[in-house]
Amino acid sequence: MIKRLSDDEAWALLRAARLGRLGCIADGAPYVVPVNYAADGACVLVHTLPGRKLAAMRANPRVCLQVDDITDQYHWRSVLAHGTFEEIRNVVERARALGHLLAQFPELTPVETLLAGDVAAPAPVVFRVRVERLTGLVEN
Repeated sequence: MIKRLSDDEAWALLRAARLGRLGCIADGAPYVVPVNYAADGACVLVHTLPGRKLAAMRANPRVCLQVDDITDQYHWRSVLAHGTFEEIRNVVERARALGHLLAQFPELTPVETLLAGDVAAPAPVVFRVRVERLTGLVEN
């Protein structure tokens, strides 16, 4: 039987997970990509390299993040966080957010590892999703 998660249960799942699927609109169509993230209060922090996802969010900052915990087809929990993309440009805020992310993910992603020694490589972009609405379902 599928039931709604309470607000507290939905927030708990969002804060406990580390991998989600970020949905945005790219070139007029839905675009969904997996992202590692860290929850920080009522926001989700992410870092990325320039590309299609970043260009899409800069053009249309309305996004969502879907997170789940699946045991099998009859035992799962899922949340959908709707919110707004905000690039973190302030140096102090960016350093704090990046520190929070790196505490959760001490290893760099493969792309960033390849670029680590390249001084001409673009710097990672740090952004938050301000969660404005969170919904969740559970089946067990």
